[in-house]
Amino acid sequence: MKYEADLRGKTFTVDIPDPEDEITGILLNEEPVKVSMQQLPDGRLILRNNFRTHIIENITVQYHEIEFTLDGTWTKAYLRDEQMLLLASLGFKVGAKQGEGKLTAPMPGKILNLLVKEGEEVELGTPVVILEAMKMENELKAPVAGKVAAIKVETGQSVEKNNLILEIEPVG
Repeated sequence: MKYEADLRGKTFTVDIPDPEDEITGILLNEEPVKVSMQQLPDGRLILRNNFRTHIIENITVQYHEIEFTLDGTWTKAYLRDEQMLLLASLGFKVGAKQGEGKLTAPMPGKILNLLVKEGEEVELGTPVVILEAMKMENELKAPVAGKVAAIKVETGQSVEKNNLILEIEPVG
């Protein structure tokens, strides 16, 4: 599977073998890189590439945006898959897929604060909810630009992973 990733101000191409095969290497900017990954019981990942070892933790995924700590440094990456790259190369606007106006809980937690109201206009990436999880406050952002159509939770409510928090009617 081919991807393009924006990470720390740089764009990389990544070609990952079929997940059913044992992954022993990837192509990074068309250059082979030996990698192995191991998930620890506490959820952290150990990534080994060539002769370097990295620890990845605090992973949150919201559509094509991934946030995590890499060796203790907070990092955000934006991924484009093969379909997005093909559509962009054909001149199509690559935006939200249908259903991406739905914001779901990335992990179990408690709603500390709703930062928007129904009917309010929001931009892509606007903070909309504060979710407390594992004694940390996590700012959840609007997955699309649009109008807040429905808020499905209340302040103080506990949510499970993938519970619907709110829906945004996309514009455009």
